[in-house]
Amino acid sequence: MVRIRVSRVGEQIKKVLSRIIQQEIKDPRIGFVTVTGVEMSGDLQIAKVYVSILGSSEQKQQTWQGLEKAKGFIRSELGHRIQLRHVPELIFVADQSLEYSENINRLLHDVHKQEKEEQ
Repeated sequence: MVRIRVSRVGEQIKKVLSRIIQQEIKDPRIGFVTVTGVEMSGDLQIAKVYVSILGSSEQKQQTWQGLEKAKGFIRSELGHRIQLRHVPELIFVADQSLEYSENINRLLHDVHKQEKEEQ
């Protein structure tokens, strides 16, 4: 029963965080950020927020700095929008799955192209 609540809270936090990052933060350093998942600790004190950032390496670095700088604002907004006893500590983690899947698709496309050329 506890795991169900943890996953529900994680999904709700994911929705609210996405909205806050996309619409509320006015920091120009923050570029195109997608919240791909939230993993909650069992006691709901820590939330690992998996984010995917698109852009060049310099843009990604600036976005990370902007997210870290806005962490307090994000956490306070989260507290206003979700009724929890304690607002969880946010830990932003880079989600490389989109880049990884893009790389796999490119490799498969290259293999398919080579097979066509051989025929």
